[in-house]
Amino acid sequence: MKSNQAKARVSQLRIIAGEWRSRRFTFTEQPGLRPTPDRVRETLFNWLSSDVPGAHCLDPFTGSGALTLEALSRGAASALAGDLSRDVVHTLRGHLQTLNCDRAEVIQQDGLSLLAGTPPRRFDLVFLDPPFRQELLEPACAALEANQWLADDAQIYIESEQPPSQLALPGNWQLHREKRAGQVWYSLWHRQA
Repeated sequence: MKSNQAKARVSQLRIIAGEWRSRRFTFTEQPGLRPTPDRVRETLFNWLSSDVPGAHCLDPFTGSGALTLEALSRGAASALAGDLSRDVVHTLRGHLQTLNCDRAEVIQQDGLSLLAGTPPRRFDLVFLDPPFRQELLEPACAALEANQWLADDAQIYIESEQPPSQLALPGNWQLHREKRAGQVWYSLWHRQA
């Protein structure tokens, strides 16, 4: 006899390198959740190679937590991750507990609401991968700058539907690298103080 309720689909993510290399974690698929694929994460962290150790990271639309976990595995000093989904927050907190990691804080809050507040510190590295088709990216970028979330020489990683050249971003952000994977553009920006 079939159940009328659809079972939640579970996916897996793998930490690519660092202290927790090859560790695998599961997460429940959510509408709009697009975990950054292994190949893209590997490219991003190659771009950032020497900048991750000791960095303070911000991931306001954390989703699966893949970028936060990868940064912490590679020696980031701390991470602040946020997501609106209670399930996402609970799952990521569980992964951090499994790893015995106390360098991260995970909060249940909408990304734009989080960025509208006062930052607990200025961040060296920011991951911006908001759900697509919700007009969240450009307001998030503006809030990062306006509310002083960024260190003077911060780096900002962005995943977007549009090519980086079509994004309306703060004028003091310089495009460092860009690539495309399928329908997703990913780019790394350097902030100029």
